[in-house]
Amino acid sequence: MHHLSIVPDFRQACKVQHQLSDILFLTVCAVICGAEGWDEIQGFGHAKIYFFRQYGDFEAGVHSHDTLARVMAKVNAEQLHTAFAEWVKACHVVTEGAVVAIDGKTLRGSYCRGKGKGAFHMVSAFSAANGVVLGQVKTAEKSNEITAIPELLKLLNLQGCLVTIDAKVC
Repeated sequence: MHHLSIVPDFRQACKVQHQLSDILFLTVCAVICGAEGWDEIQGFGHAKIYFFRQYGDFEAGVHSHDTLARVMAKVNAEQLHTAFAEWVKACHVVTEGAVVAIDGKTLRGSYCRGKGKGAFHMVSAFSAANGVVLGQVKTAEKSNEITAIPELLKLLNLQGCLVTIDAKVC
């Protein structure tokens, strides 16, 4: 929870009913557990409210799906990514000899024909032993994963690990 609290709250303090860290914590936990969409995230929060109250405020209860969507749409994605990556690092120690697979993927449904924007391409580092993504970066527009991999490697400490990368990079 501490790691998510570093994301700055952009809202007017006098109008805040729910802590930003609570909204982020609920959203991240719900999505990790398979929730798809704001209604499911809200439902997950109601089902697990006693769990969430152990780690956050949640004095005003679970946030409405509209509040979740509105707040998450305005959160700085880069800061959230950094906070989440730090959280994963704190929970997961990469041991020497661990296999880390690096691969690029196009995110399904991420293109916008109306605005003429192409799909997002992400490069991720996956820990095979623990089944978690250690980090990921978005490739620059009109670029490929070859340019994003060095950026991803700078974020991670993979010393002593066996890193696999597909043939496109060679």
